Amino acid sequence: MEKANKYLKKSVILKKLRNNQLVNCLKLNVSNQAAFEIAAMSGIDSTWVCREHTASDWEIIERQSVVAKLYDCDLIVRIEKGSYSDYIKPFELDATGIMIPHVRSGKEAEEIVRNTRFFPLGQRAWDGGNADGKYCAIGTDEYMAYSNTEKVVIVQIENPEGVAAIEEICAVDGIDIIFFGPADLSQYYGIPGQINHPKIVEARQKVAECAIRNGKFPGTVTTPDILEAVIAEGYRFLNIGADVHALRDTYAAAINRFAAISGNAASVSLASSSYVKE
Repeated sequence: MEKANKYLKKSVILKKLRNNQLVNCLKLNVSNQAAFEIAAMSGIDSTWVCREHTASDWEIIERQSVVAKLYDCDLIVRIEKGSYSDYIKPFELDATGIMIPHVRSGKEAEEIVRNTRFFPLGQRAWDGGNADGKYCAIGTDEYMAYSNTEKVVIVQIENPEGVAAIEEICAVDGIDIIFFGPADLSQYYGIPGQINHPKIVEARQKVAECAIRNGKFPGTVTTPDILEAVIAEGYRFLNIGADVHALRDTYAAAINRFAAISGNAASVSLASSSYVKE
């Protein structure tokens, strides 16, 4: 038992948040092990991979989970909303956490906890023979306690319904992070990409205040111009960049440097983001 314990990875995210420290995160759209390892090598606290919008498959995520543990970097998987298996499979591959998009009600939040937490918090389907249970090398009580305290459940608030129901969502035990999604919310409000619009700022502040008051940790996507503001509002789990932005900016800068030196008229001018406007 003691030998198995050292292989139970403690969450970097939860350790820092519980000590009132900021946590950083990178979002990865490039679905392969190398891109993930480069991000993990950077010293980032956590990485967010996505099954909602990208081609990430379970085999890739399984490899990414192994890499994450090598570099003490937490792997968060944004899931597809489907059957209960979509919610628990990232955990069984030993990802540190899951992110559930478009949570709209307290009832939905309760169902998420029921599916993702073991007794006494929930009724998660149980199979200790996977990576998170160390292939049946740890006892039932230890496995369930570890899963309930070191695995991260994040719910995204990115719809008007979610903002309206934020009190009942934040009141649900078993959820760790309330993650404010400004991009989708701005579209629902009829102001696509305007993440600094007063309506978005008001909703963002409301979500943070409610999360903190209910003992949850607020998280959100940031840009350099709003980073200080969201920290001041109480946000602690902060997505600070994405692989596609870094690749795009690096390639564009290289092309522009070459154009300046070679006299080639070709150059690249790119917006700061494909979906975020001032």
